[in-house]
Amino acid sequence: MAIKASDLFIQCLEEEGVEYIFGVPGEENLDFLDSLSRSKKIELILTRHEQGAGFMAATYGRHTGKTGVCLATLGPGATNFVTAAAYAQLGGMPMMMITGQKPIKKSKQGRFQILDVVAMMGPITKYTHQLASSDNIPSRVREAFRLAEEEKPGAVHLELPEDIADERTDSRPLKASLHRRPTADVKAVRAAVNAIEKARSPVLVIGAGANRKMTSRMLGQFVEKTGIPFVTTQLGKGVLDETSPKFLGCAALSAGDFVHRAIESADLIINVGHDVIEKPPFFMKQGGVEVVHISTKSAEVDPVYFPQIEVIGDIANAIWQIKEDIMPSGAWNFDAIMKARAAEIAHRDGMCDDSRFPIFPACLVKHVREAMPADGIICLDNGVYKIWFARNYAARMPNTVLLDNALATMGAGLPSAMASKMVHPGRKVMAICGDGGFMMNSQEMETAVRLGLDLTVLVLNDNSYGMIRWKQANMGFKDWGLTYGNPDFVKYAESYGAKGHRVESAEMLPGLLKQCLDTPGVHLVDCPIDYVDNDRILNKEIKELSAAV
Repeated sequence: MAIKASDLFIQCLEEEGVEYIFGVPGEENLDFLDSLSRSKKIELILTRHEQGAGFMAATYGRHTGKTGVCLATLGPGATNFVTAAAYAQLGGMPMMMITGQKPIKKSKQGRFQILDVVAMMGPITKYTHQLASSDNIPSRVREAFRLAEEEKPGAVHLELPEDIADERTDSRPLKASLHRRPTADVKAVRAAVNAIEKARSPVLVIGAGANRKMTSRMLGQFVEKTGIPFVTTQLGKGVLDETSPKFLGCAALSAGDFVHRAIESADLIINVGHDVIEKPPFFMKQGGVEVVHISTKSAEVDPVYFPQIEVIGDIANAIWQIKEDIMPSGAWNFDAIMKARAAEIAHRDGMCDDSRFPIFPACLVKHVREAMPADGIICLDNGVYKIWFARNYAARMPNTVLLDNALATMGAGLPSAMASKMVHPGRKVMAICGDGGFMMNSQEMETAVRLGLDLTVLVLNDNSYGMIRWKQANMGFKDWGLTYGNPDFVKYAESYGAKGHRVESAEMLPGLLKQCLDTPGVHLVDCPIDYVDNDRILNKEIKELSAAV
């Protein structure tokens, strides 16, 4: 019996296990919206901007491994998805964008609002397709979901024109096939084990791919058996508990940090889940230290990355195979590596109790870490504070520090925190945003209040684009062109129905954070922050001290 194409589309999404569709519909989506209104399995999450919807869908994908879905109309609605598409694509988050379009068989509106959205999405997605026949909806939806979730995950896009949505069809949804990731080749595993056993001072570097595939258990057993210390990238934070004595730090700065000194002391790097999309945690050189690449995909060769041994397959299984085969070497010596880590801890701890006001970044990170439980989730927007959090905030569990070091876009912090709370309603969630990044999607405060989320939004207020000011100072340019004025954030929060708070001293911050995390509702904390020492500490002091180790 023939059914309406838009009903079929919703049935296909239900078959894929979709729970939410985040978005802002338009008139070209009205058939789809009507069909969605009758779904008993999918909830529409109406946002205030398409970009916010895209960030929420991408974060849903990051947490669950399932494709997050978002919806927009044609033209400006679709163009507002572009940043979120790049965010998901570079960050390895499965996300599907659905956009509307004018009728493609007979349109009486000329070229009004019409862009070639499929061509626009091509460079920033894994797959983009205009649905030109209702009969093909099941196969195109299934293919889009397959590609979105297949390693490396990313963004996909389907365009549903009005006249196709209104067609009748006999097609029915397709079920997903049973599939398993292939396991690593035994000879590749043996080569990796042989290299590690022969090394004098190996080190483990954990990247984004390890966080996606939940490799914590196997990597933990590997570190426990071998005693090999580990470094994380910013997107690899939390794969292993960073309170471990084997943790060497996070590669937050591009070079010249204590963690880079630790890596430079190694004679073999075991690189797990690495992706050249991230800022490199180390730079390979011809004739330099050998690298073992362990990932679901072969290494993308780059001037600074060309590993000698590749172990390709399911990461957790590959680590298990290596762990089972390896014999820890009595010749391994990690003294130089651990010396660099000890110097970093001494430098960090010497700053943490600076109780100046506005708040000193190292003090801020300390208080946030003390306020958040081990399974609490912090979602950082993009700004200079993320370097402080990447370096100083000890992640305890996977995906508890959502830090975008791929596209590194402003505006994602709040929507990311909202989606995190929806996926994990029983866990504490905090968005940490600079005032610049917060204002780029601050309208989603209304969405958070409307959804009844329990959420703390920490706005770091310095009335400027602080990251760029830091870089400006580092390059020797005068301080110019990067300051602005902010609204009264307390009143701004209250205007949305949230609770507003203002930090007035360093001593006040710990109690206020605890109060907000323990009290239901959406809380915004206006926190003045002092970045005056960023250039001195991050650009000069750390480089000088680490070089002296």
